[in-house]
Amino acid sequence: MARHEELPVPIYSTLEPVYGAGSQSEEAQLRFDNLKSKFIQAFGHPPHVYARSPGRVNLIGEHIDYEGYSVLPMAIRQDTIVAIRKRDAGEPDKALRIANVNDKYAMCTYPADPEQDIDLKNHRWGHYFICGYKGFYEYAKSRGLDVGEPVGLDVIVDGIVPTGSGLSSSAAFVCSSTIAIMAAADVNFPKKEIAQLTCVCERHIGTQSGGMDQAISVMAQPGFAELIDFNPIRATDVQLPAGGSFVIAHSLAESQKAVTAATNYNNRVVECRLAAIVLGIKLGLKPQEAISKAKTLSDVEGLCVSFAGSHGSSDPVVAVKELLNEEPYTAADIEKITEEKLHLVFADSPSSLDVLNAAKHFKLFQRASHVYSEAKRVYAFKDTVSSDLSEEDMLKKLGDLMNESHYSCSVLYECSCPELEELVNICRQNGALGARLTGAGWGGCAVALVKESTVPKFILNLKEQFYQARMNKGVINNIDLGLYVFASKPSSGAAIFKF
Repeated sequence: MARHEELPVPIYSTLEPVYGAGSQSEEAQLRFDNLKSKFIQAFGHPPHVYARSPGRVNLIGEHIDYEGYSVLPMAIRQDTIVAIRKRDAGEPDKALRIANVNDKYAMCTYPADPEQDIDLKNHRWGHYFICGYKGFYEYAKSRGLDVGEPVGLDVIVDGIVPTGSGLSSSAAFVCSSTIAIMAAADVNFPKKEIAQLTCVCERHIGTQSGGMDQAISVMAQPGFAELIDFNPIRATDVQLPAGGSFVIAHSLAESQKAVTAATNYNNRVVECRLAAIVLGIKLGLKPQEAISKAKTLSDVEGLCVSFAGSHGSSDPVVAVKELLNEEPYTAADIEKITEEKLHLVFADSPSSLDVLNAAKHFKLFQRASHVYSEAKRVYAFKDTVSSDLSEEDMLKKLGDLMNESHYSCSVLYECSCPELEELVNICRQNGALGARLTGAGWGGCAVALVKESTVPKFILNLKEQFYQARMNKGVINNIDLGLYVFASKPSSGAAIFKF
């Protein structure tokens, strides 16, 4: 039997297989009915097909997917639905018209041209759809598939994953867009190929995405978290203990991942690459060999483990502690080691060159320490879940790993912010077994592991101790609170609907 990531995206004619029965299914039906009526209102025709992809919460394994390491997320019920109609080849209008059910997003119009450049200096919400559009045509071409001449598309988007929350609203949008375009062209690919494709798609927006968000959005199975491995991409179901629940809470600091990439997200990608190169050189690679081979910290892990072995350990962090300076490096410091100008090392990556122009120094020791220790925590988390510990002990161990992960993200990777620190502390004070930032950080959400029986009281305490002051100031209103703090069980992945 094929592993589930080898199968194509499922196509359904009813909502129940994805949204279940009861109130969630009724709520979803209202959304689809509203989407259809808005589509007819905007374009004069109903859509041909719908695609949906969920947001996700990463339980553990932050900022390590782009370093080649496994991560452990689960899909959440909040998703993005894209309704699409492919216009006939004979219709004169060759534009892509992208509307949104939320009136705050004005309609975006683009040419029906897969070769078009995305204007990254002029950030528009519709750019995420164009990421999927460009990526789909590039992929079809690489596969030798004839999907016909590009024609006009009518599109309406309905996304309920909070933006800037660290719950992968952008990946949910790019994945659902790509799958909708694919479905409109009447083709379907294995889920693992779509996960890989959509990761490449999102890089068109200018962030050096690692692939976790797209992989879980496309490949999630209801009722399971997934251990996502890369190179090659695969998903392994992880059954979480029944007595625990994950509460997701928004710090209300919005994480502007694409906008702040040069100083935050992409900066860390560059620091990790530099740490890998410097470690490679210190462990015996010639400078040019290290530059060409050490793209990620996982590429030099074997050398670090060998070094650790000579010091009576198997932990790559031993090499980091011995060989990298805790003090930040300047570009000149690193160029002495690499015997190469940094702008030549990153010459083929415009987003990395933006980082070099913005950065004053680089913290190699801290970033490498985080990546190697976080990679170990992911496997410790999975091993704990499949161990024969009592549920009580299992939940405590998982909580401890989450707390260690947060410390590493906050202190070594420096991707937290004051609001997240306050929220994580309040979670722990109110009985969370573990709490940590989730997603890229610099804002967005925290995730807390809470005993199932205490969830209602826990959420009420968060409301009083964190959200009430913000509601008093008018930052959010009481009606919307359910969008910002909620418990979630693992939900299902991407799907296509034809009604």
